Amino acid sequence: MQRGCKQTGTLNQSISEHVERLLKEARGTPPGFARDQLLRLSRQVETASHIQLWLSSTGLQAPQ
Repeated sequence: MQRGCKQTGTLNQSISEHVERLLKEARGTPPGFARDQLLRLSRQVETASHIQLWLSSTGLQAPQ
């Protein structure tokens, strides 16, 4: 089965765009639970980006 999604950029670019969209939406949301959730999600996505960069780095070596 083929999915209807087509990757057009790098993973890091997609993640950065997603974080920007979340932060923009958070700025337009009044203070409260919904805004806190958007900010928390943006931090989680940003952390995932850092982990992905770490895992794909050339300096990372398998345990011996």
